[in-house]
Order: sequence, then structure tokens, then C-alpha cells
Amino acid sequence: MRVSVVGCGAISRNHLRVLKSLRNIEISSVVDIKKDRADVAAKKYGCKAYYDFETMLKEDKPDCIHICTPHYLHVPMAVAALEKGIHVLCEKPCAISKEGLAELRKAQKNNSANFGVCFQNRYIESVCAVKDIIDKRLFGKVISARAFVHWNRGKDYYSDDWHGTFEKEGGGVTVNQAVHTQDLMRYLIGSDTVSVTAHTFNDHLKGVIEVEDTVHALFEYENGVIALFNATTAFSDNRDFMIDIICKRATLRIEGNKAYIIGVGKTKQLRLKNALNIIGKSYWGGGHSPLIKDFYDCIEKKHPFPIDAFEGGKAVEEFLAIYKSSESGEKIFLK
Repeated sequence: MRVSVVGCGAISRNHLRVLKSLRNIEISSVVDIKKDRADVAAKKYGCKAYYDFETMLKEDKPDCIHICTPHYLHVPMAVAALEKGIHVLCEKPCAISKEGLAELRKAQKNNSANFGVCFQNRYIESVCAVKDIIDKRLFGKVISARAFVHWNRGKDYYSDDWHGTFEKEGGGVTVNQAVHTQDLMRYLIGSDTVSVTAHTFNDHLKGVIEVEDTVHALFEYENGVIALFNATTAFSDNRDFMIDIICKRATLRIEGNKAYIIGVGKTKQLRLKNALNIIGKSYWGGGHSPLIKDFYDCIEKKHPFPIDAFEGGKAVEEFLAIYKSSESGEKIFLK
């Protein structure tokens, strides 16, 4: 299978390293409007460099593309590829507007190619272990949950032409850094979101960015669970994300690649193999390798990828509700 990676920024390195390790995968091309970045990646992986997306589609004719571009380009690139029967694996978020998400879902529904969203933290061992415990109800049903993302992003991070803007990034910490953990809460709780009440702030980069660096939200789910969510890029360091899933008889805690069972007066760390090949920064989660492998297994077996535009798009619906709630001061209902 011939694969093109579109966008040669930091996250593309995760994709390229995994693709290089897979059997029956040929990295046929890379694409970036910044020629030097495309040329460096092309030389490293022995493929052709393109500087224009449409030219690559026309000339290279890949079987699959990986979209690692700025957020505002995700929908038009994915739709263009799907309509040509090309499989698409897209970095999060798959869309940044209600209209874009609808267009993407329509394109997926009307075409046979697979579409996937990179919520790689669903694949890390700590999350898989806790999800299994929850699904088996080993400690009873889920009662409530809370999650934290405390990272650091300074002025330099926003020095390009798209980070820190609503038009191109779609938002700040909510869309970019915290959306993985937001997605994990719904996934682990096992129920869709009914409503969101939220507040967003710019605490440490006023005058530098037009988006938020801090968000606090209350989620209500169909199964009655209420969860609190707090994320910021105004912290002094980058710490592992943390999620507590409070069940009837114990609390299940995930801290990055570690997991714990917290009972009355005692805490037990789960024995995990931790054999995961961490690619990229450890606090990102490290699940790109198993996610990408699963995506290609689904293509080979002609199965739909589980995190598609409909499932992966739920996170988009949630963060759009966060912004709407913060702006209006009201609870926003998704259902």
C-alpha cells in the first residue's frame, strides 16, 4: 500500500516512524508547503517530496494519506481524498466547526474508503487496562469522573501563522492539547455526552494569543455520570494527563502510561507490561504505533476503523459546546 504523509511538522515524525516499521507499506511521498521540511523528510524516508497537496493527489495517486497539517486544513484535505477513494488517517481534531464536521461525515458515508481520527491515547496500555475493568464492572458501575491536563506552552509555541488563532487552530488548549483526555473520559465512561457547562480563560498569554490557555468544564452523560474536566497550558511543566473514574467500590486512576486501583485506605498499581514503543514526547500518550497498526489492519480486513468521523467527531461536538457555553454562560445540550 502506497502512503503519503501530508504536513511535515512535529507530529508527522510519529506517523513516519510507525509507517516505516510496517510490512507492505511504502511511504510514497511527503507533502509540505515549506519546501525545506518536505525535502528533509523525503530524504530521510526515501520518498518523493511535494509542495502542493492537489499535485500530490494527481501525480502520486496514493492508496492512503495521513493528514498532519494545521487544523483548518483537515476537512478539505480529507474530503478531497475520500472522494477519490483514498483512505485517510487524520490527526485530531477531525474538524473545527459544525459545518466542517457535517461535510466530513457526509464524505465518509458516501465513499468506501476508511477514515480514522488519531485519538492514540485510547490505545495505551493503562487506558486499555482500565477500560477492561470498567466494562467488566469489577468494581461496580461508574459513579463519576474527573480529568486534568496540566502542560506548558509559551510564546514561542505560537510564533507560526496558525497556532493561537480561532480561524486556523479552532481554539486553544481545549482543541489542541486537552481534546485527547476529553475523548478518553467519554470513552471510559461508555456513554455519550448530554450537556456541557464550561468556562475558558487566557491566564498567561494575554495579548499573545486570541484563544484560551485554560478550560474548566462539567460534562453530563446519558448514563447519569457527571464529570469535571480541567486543562491548562499555563502550568510550569508538562505533566502526564490524569483521569479518575470513580466506580461504586473503587477509583480507577490513569496517569499517562500508569494505572492504579484506589480502594479504602490502599492504592494498588496495575502491573502493565509497558512494552509500548513510545514515539514522540511521553506525555503525549505514546499510542500512535498501535493505533496506526490497527488502522491498516482494518483496511486489510475491510472493517471500518472504530474512531471514524462519527465517533471521533463527538469530541468536536463537545469542544464546540464548551466554547458556546463559555460565551453564553449557559449549559449547552448536545442531545
